[in-house]
Amino acid sequence: MISTAMADKISDQINREFYSAYLYLALSTEADNANLRGTAAWFLAKYHEESAHGLKMVRYLLDQGAKVTHGAIAAPASQTGSVLAMFERTLEHEQQVTAAIHDIVDQALSEKDHATNIFMHWFVTEQIEEEATVNDILGRLRLFGDRSEGLLMIDNELAAAAKSMEQEEPVA
Repeated sequence: MISTAMADKISDQINREFYSAYLYLALSTEADNANLRGTAAWFLAKYHEESAHGLKMVRYLLDQGAKVTHGAIAAPASQTGSVLAMFERTLEHEQQVTAAIHDIVDQALSEKDHATNIFMHWFVTEQIEEEATVNDILGRLRLFGDRSEGLLMIDNELAAAAKSMEQEEPVA
């Protein structure tokens, strides 16, 4: 049986996952407005992925017979600026999510909540992938700077990545 404190922590994380989705939707529209369709598609695919993460956690709490608490989702900032700034913001956000997930795992370990600990392992691994992907994108953006040829190449790569993310099985 999951503790109320653990259910509350996971409910808070559900809120973070849906904030992540909202953030990525905002970044997608910003990229689309800048005519960066590949970047917009990548952020939109991330929107769907983060929504699925939140739903996966909702299902876990329900399966555990725990109460899901829904909190308000703050609006993300409307303008980030350059594509580099969008991905710097993305990395900072993903690092915050990683810290929150680690906090849940720490709580599960302290409570000897083996089910939650095992459940959260998938998210720990996912965060490693998330941060590595964004760091890779940032490395290339920093290499090319604002040169349009490099930005076009990265935009095309992100479009291809978005298509492959859409083809993956949903996690929820």
